[in-house]
Formats: sequence, structure tokens, C-alpha cells
Amino acid sequence: MSIRDYFTSIDTMMPKQVRELMDRNPPAAYNLIDVRQPGEYEHGHIPGAILIPLAELLDRAKELDPEKPTITY
Repeated sequence: MSIRDYFTSIDTMMPKQVRELMDRNPPAAYNLIDVRQPGEYEHGHIPGAILIPLAELLDRAKELDPEKPTITY
């Protein structure tokens, strides 16, 4: 399985569009990934976000449900 199996290419969404998607769906309906560094995550993050620093994303992609949309920030 490759990283492409976990992500479907989509257009970039504006923050308002992401908020609407999150408001319309329960947290279990999507993967919410914070790709910043641990210190940034600890300083503040969106509730429910999973910390996967960008440098670790390929190695940890198997943690994501490929059937769900993935939101990264």
C-alpha cells in the first residue's frame, strides 16, 4: 500500500469550507491531521486533531483510514 492509497487529491479548501465540513460531520467521519511540530501542537491545535509531523507522515500513513476524507493543517 502506498501513501496515495490514503489520500484522494482534492482542491484546496478555504478555512471556512473546512469548518463547514467539520460542522456537518461527526469527527469520526474524517481524518484530522496536524502536520506541525510537537511544540506547535502543544501550544494549540484543533480539538480532535492527531499530531503527525510532516516528516513522519509517510511512515505513519497507515494510521489513517483511507476511506475517510483527510484534512491536514
